[in-house]
Amino acid sequence: MLAFCDNRNIKLVALGSLLIFIQCTGVSGGATSLTQENIFSTFASNELVFINFYAEWCRFSNLLQPIFDEAADKVREAFPESDKVAMVKVDCDKESSVASRFHITKYPTLKVIRNGQPSKREYRGQRSVEAFVEFIKKQLEDPIKEFQDLKELQNLDDKKRMIIGYFDKKDVAEYELFRRVAGNLKEDCQFHVGFGTCSKENCDIGQHFRLLNVSMAMHPPGQPIIVFRSDKALSNDEDETYEGSLSSYDELNIWAQEKCVPLVREITFENAEELTEEGLPFLILFHDPSDSESIKQYKDIVTTTLIDERQNVNFLTADGHKFAHPLHHLGKNTSDLPLIAIDSFRHMYLFSDFKHIFIPGKLKSFLQDLYSGKLHKEFHYGPSYNDVPQLDSVPVKVPTSPPESTFKKLAPSKNRYTLLRDEL
Repeated sequence: MLAFCDNRNIKLVALGSLLIFIQCTGVSGGATSLTQENIFSTFASNELVFINFYAEWCRFSNLLQPIFDEAADKVREAFPESDKVAMVKVDCDKESSVASRFHITKYPTLKVIRNGQPSKREYRGQRSVEAFVEFIKKQLEDPIKEFQDLKELQNLDDKKRMIIGYFDKKDVAEYELFRRVAGNLKEDCQFHVGFGTCSKENCDIGQHFRLLNVSMAMHPPGQPIIVFRSDKALSNDEDETYEGSLSSYDELNIWAQEKCVPLVREITFENAEELTEEGLPFLILFHDPSDSESIKQYKDIVTTTLIDERQNVNFLTADGHKFAHPLHHLGKNTSDLPLIAIDSFRHMYLFSDFKHIFIPGKLKSFLQDLYSGKLHKEFHYGPSYNDVPQLDSVPVKVPTSPPESTFKKLAPSKNRYTLLRDEL
């Protein structure tokens, strides 16, 4: 039997019972090993770095490794530019300092680094060659949509947060900085841009003056401007102009993150795992999908009275129709919406009445009762006061389909990861 080099450039020669391994010449295939020695140069020389943190003794890591290596080869073929993307892997036993740097708590963990900055979201999609390649292609798509007329801005989705930039032309340092920030936050905000000029190759003289008028209507020539527009359907806030330096990537990136990542987030079946993994209790507003008013009221109360609790709890909204199963645990159904509850990952506790959020200090007191253990005691021994309703909780059952699952069971699965905290 004779097997030649595959895409990992290894030749295997079998002579009887004798196996001879010969290293082939040429560029090595598969994902590149990331180490403490090459980590900074790798991040600096690639717009996007996709990392597989693994351990050789982990069976899930061993299942993933050949798939990830094959995807790395296909991505290398699709994006031959040396500064575009790199798929790399980290042996967490050998490179423990690198693993610690990224707070790895399970194997395998897949993370994205863009422009040297780690994305706050791990990759949690399908683990196949095709899915990895498609993910990389989507990540490298231009995150910014260009508009040609101010009327286009009036027809944007007002349920989305967005950042809008106005520049005289595209080939300026300020726009490149804007583009990098957009790449980091494209999953949290929409990014739009208008230019005051265009090249002869891209537009005629009429288009040139039309674009110039768009830009001049928003800012003086030579003075780019960037503004944040909140989700108008859920907020009454006015557009906010960025007042910082347009030559500082870090300053603009921090400002954009604060605007694009809201204090109150929506939980879905797609992001429940990452939210659960943060380890903070959930304070959840369950609402009817057509009810935007209760969401606006809840956000206003949280922003004005509970912002100092953001390190202790996750403030969330949930479609009460999609998440009907948690409502069932509380003895409620969709006809009872809107309602508020705490999920501590042990029990679920029901807030007395949604309208009571307008009573000063009532919702904050509800959280304080969680911290003090009062809610837990009342769960076991009954309410201490007449205005506290009977609390309900049911042990979590194994979900059979996403609509019937509970938040605890949407955490990282032992059937998908080696969870380090369970082995220490």
